[in-house]
Amino acid sequence: MSRPSAALDVRSPRPQTSRMTPNQSDETTGAKPNMAVSDPDRTPEPTDPREFRYVEKPRSRLGEFWRTLRIAREFIQGFRRLHFVGDCVTVFGSARLSDDDVHARLAFDAGAALGRAGFAVMTGGGPGIMQAANRGAQSVGALSIGCGIKLPFEEEPNPSLDVSLTLHYFFVRKVLLVKYSRGFVVLPGGVGTLDELFELSTLIQTSRIYDFPIVLMGQSFWEPLLDFMTSSMLERGTISQDDVDRWLVTDDPDRAAEIIVQRTGDPRRRTRRRRSILLGEPRPR
Repeated sequence: MSRPSAALDVRSPRPQTSRMTPNQSDETTGAKPNMAVSDPDRTPEPTDPREFRYVEKPRSRLGEFWRTLRIAREFIQGFRRLHFVGDCVTVFGSARLSDDDVHARLAFDAGAALGRAGFAVMTGGGPGIMQAANRGAQSVGALSIGCGIKLPFEEEPNPSLDVSLTLHYFFVRKVLLVKYSRGFVVLPGGVGTLDELFELSTLIQTSRIYDFPIVLMGQSFWEPLLDFMTSSMLERGTISQDDVDRWLVTDDPDRAAEIIVQRTGDPRRRTRRRRSILLGEPRPR
């Protein structure tokens, strides 16, 4: 086999991103330093420069200390707001699907089924799948919770929420979405949904959380991923059969709720936490 010519670069091109100092702007796009530019033909998407600086490199000791306090404060605020919500099931899915999408209707039915089973329904608080699940919970009188995130290019929290938090840090949001849930329902979504699905699987695999049920809904959407995990990852030995079996697939909302109740118990039979008047802890409803 002949070797490629030295003049030919066969390496995959790296995305051209701009890194600017606070007083510079990009001459091509006019973007300011708090704008992420990955494609000159695409409108730059604003990012928060504070969080960018936090993960970019070590900062001053005092700056790192104060930021750690701000992170702790956001955790504590979340813990106080959600302390009395009872047993939750978190529903993950795309924010981009319209209300008349088949999977949004499935999310509504799943939220209603989980509510009838006695669970509060928690989502990321956005539109699409998340709003449909929240709306389904409200339709049967169940508690509807949203843990949103501050992003310059995303919508406000959806209107179908009884308890709403808007957080700054993604990792705080992810902890809260897991901490109060006894099961997880994952509907079709994008990169964020896949991130949440695989992080849950990793936490269970490494015994960082209990083996709570993970139910995938929208079977036709998930089949290619399941086939890849079985034919490539499992066959190569990079995962075990338990990792595949951990994901339970159904398009029946009542069956999804039944699976979670069977694995974790009836939430209506558990004792509710008592609030502390001294600490000023009102119930969420």
